[in-house]
Amino acid sequence: MKTKLSNLISGLIVAAMAVIAATAIISSTTGRLRAQERINWFQFEQALEMNQARAEQGLPVKKIFVDVYTDWCGWCKRLDATTFANPEIIKYMNEHFIAVKLNAERQDTVVINGQAFVYVPGDGRRGVHQLAVVLLQNHMSYPSCTFLNENGQQLQVIPGYMDAKRFETVLHFFGEDAYKTQDWDTYSANFKGKVTE
Repeated sequence: MKTKLSNLISGLIVAAMAVIAATAIISSTTGRLRAQERINWFQFEQALEMNQARAEQGLPVKKIFVDVYTDWCGWCKRLDATTFANPEIIKYMNEHFIAVKLNAERQDTVVINGQAFVYVPGDGRRGVHQLAVVLLQNHMSYPSCTFLNENGQQLQVIPGYMDAKRFETVLHFFGEDAYKTQDWDTYSANFKGKVTE
């Protein structure tokens, strides 16, 4: 009787360990998949630090994509829920860019190369962060995005909402350095993307 009970307990322990191991494997795989289910967003200063670290390690630096938004902007929220949630956009963005979300009304100080950028309160209206003003070249429209090359030089500011299909074209135009050799009209007319919506 003791042997049967011991065997039963041993069998239950082995089965429980198998379930725990399987759960850990599934959880680990799911975690990796979830990481690619969204764009890896960073703060602006983090993006600069990441590129500096990549350069110091002898790795190629990446272009920086900046999404400038506000908390009250409905089109910004739609951009997040649709375009930035598209699997093709997520994959390409995470592979080719350091993606930054910049709240144009953030109220902290950002120091870049010794220069401080601060929040400037508005007169009875919402204020704005100086970094957003610089990145959007004083054209405060939300959402807006901008692309910076590997040296941190601004390539283009693009105002307004874009659906995933149009945004994929823009993303590849800068990601593939096509902007260096082709005009936008030629490139966009010939671009064959993966987004179908």
